[in-house]
Amino acid sequence: MNQTDSITAIVLASHSLARIAARDAGNEAPSAQWRVLSILNQHGGMRLGALASAARTTQPGMTRLIGILEHAGLVERSADPADSRATVVNATVDGIRALDEWREELGATLAPRFQRLSEDDWRAIERTAAIFGERAQDTPDETGDDE
Repeated sequence: MNQTDSITAIVLASHSLARIAARDAGNEAPSAQWRVLSILNQHGGMRLGALASAARTTQPGMTRLIGILEHAGLVERSADPADSRATVVNATVDGIRALDEWREELGATLAPRFQRLSEDDWRAIERTAAIFGERAQDTPDETGDDE
């Protein structure tokens, strides 16, 4: 397996594990909800268009999702301080709490699948998680990929 194949395999396995965890936990929330709350938790308040772009969805789809999340008390909209004609979406305290609970549930649901790993396997997973976490934070400018 070459480097590109290895990266692709890890990403695809991660997506599969997230779906399995949601199914096994009986969590009915759409994955888009967790993606939006994760983005807002990481980046803070965002305009709807930027949030749609970051979540890789359409602006009308994001508008519908934000309406649902706002009704549930997980996000709130406010005027953009830089342009009062625009709206900024922020995660609420309840939204971040729900995200944290989902992440805990995700880990607890998947833990039995990994309980027989060796110490070497755990070190490899921890290192892979650290590397992927670092890469997930980078923009093309930071990695030098766009030069």
